[in-house]
Amino acid sequence: MHIQHRYIVVEGPIGVGKTSLVRKLGESLGSELLLEKAEDNPFIARFYQNPRQYALSTQLYFLLQRAHQVQGFRQIDLFQSSHIADFMIDKDRLFAELTLTTDELKLYQQIYRHMTIDAPKPDLVIYLQASTEVLRERITKRGIDYEQAIKDDYLTRLSELYTRFFYDYDESTLLTVNTQSIDLIDSEQDYQALLDEINNIRSGRHYFNQSSFAY
Repeated sequence: MHIQHRYIVVEGPIGVGKTSLVRKLGESLGSELLLEKAEDNPFIARFYQNPRQYALSTQLYFLLQRAHQVQGFRQIDLFQSSHIADFMIDKDRLFAELTLTTDELKLYQQIYRHMTIDAPKPDLVIYLQASTEVLRERITKRGIDYEQAIKDDYLTRLSELYTRFFYDYDESTLLTVNTQSIDLIDSEQDYQALLDEINNIRSGRHYFNQSSFAY
């Protein structure tokens, strides 16, 4: 079977549903999964309780973890099989800008520049959007203890950073998906419409929301 996209990345703010969609797409497309493991970060729970104290340690752990995972990508033969990931290394800098002080950010940037991060370019990036209210509802619903301490202001500012980042993004084919009024996990009709869109995309920038398909 011809594989249209051999390396897909799904991105978006906390709670938008990246990993759930990646798992479902992996089944549909027969792709291997490359998953971020935020729960492995030993500082993450303490960060949400006390962001100021644990921001730098949390961010540096994520940077090293993601760099290690990206280096692992280089060993994968993307021409022999397809892969789908729930993160891209570029997003690490968004969180750094959001959480670190000016001096901490300078230190982070120095470390980042001295690391050899040679990430493969995705064939397709799927950027998921949702309002702060919807993100809050989904975070509450999935019930991860440490995430319940996340402030709405943090979610709002994070979403704004993602919006600005993808406004200028042109390194891969981009599909922006407004998940506000569609259910890509529990509605088979919504999910199938998105899957059809993914299979038909060739290049450029695309936008998908409820008006993109008819019931």
